Amino acid sequence: MIQPHDRFLKALLSNPATAGTLLRERLPKEVVAVLSNDPPELVEGSFVDEALRTHLTDRLYRVKTVTGRTALLYVLVEHKSFPYVRIGWQLLKYMVEALKQWERENPGWVHLPAIVPFVFYHGATAWQVPDEFLALVDAEEGWRPYLLNFRYTVLDLGQIDDRHLSHQPNLRAWLLAAKYATRDGQQIQVKELLVKALVEIPKEDFRFLMRYVVETYRSYDEPTVREIIRRVRPEEEMTMM
Repeated sequence: MIQPHDRFLKALLSNPATAGTLLRERLPKEVVAVLSNDPPELVEGSFVDEALRTHLTDRLYRVKTVTGRTALLYVLVEHKSFPYVRIGWQLLKYMVEALKQWERENPGWVHLPAIVPFVFYHGATAWQVPDEFLALVDAEEGWRPYLLNFRYTVLDLGQIDDRHLSHQPNLRAWLLAAKYATRDGQQIQVKELLVKALVEIPKEDFRFLMRYVVETYRSYDEPTVREIIRRVRPEEEMTMM
């Protein structure tokens, strides 16, 4: 089950234009307000521990601000059906590794680039983990001003109305597919909405999304898959089936 999620969301987040739309729609407005109009540049590589790659996927982007600064946006994708309570600790480790990589590429640096963390979650259970690193630290209250801390944005697909997953039709279809891949009991009810969303996407994306649906939608049998293909792209039915 994990490999289809990993492959699907890596494909989604590897497209600079799509990733840029997602981040602009979901990052804090204070961050988005100063981003340049250029799409984010994907930085190759992954910083996730090998032991955790069964449920975590990551993507790092280099962006420019309107003032000419370079910044990094770090996206960590959680595939579990329930939130990972130590996500703040993982974010800290991976952001440090990202900055170490940046330092190797810029040995003469004077200032480090800002790095903004973002968590993408499509599990079946609502995200209830605090969105700051210090929630994991057992420290005296008066010490907080002197301790390392950061906040991170969480995109919990399950808490967003299906119609408002994205203003961009293609991205909305991808997010809808990801949302219900972990919700077996709701997949049949969302079939009509999924069909409407799939009609609006390119043929290449349709094939990729339908492969993901076949691999992860346990409530869909062969007749259901055939019906969806026939209703969206009837000319593809024989080839895809």
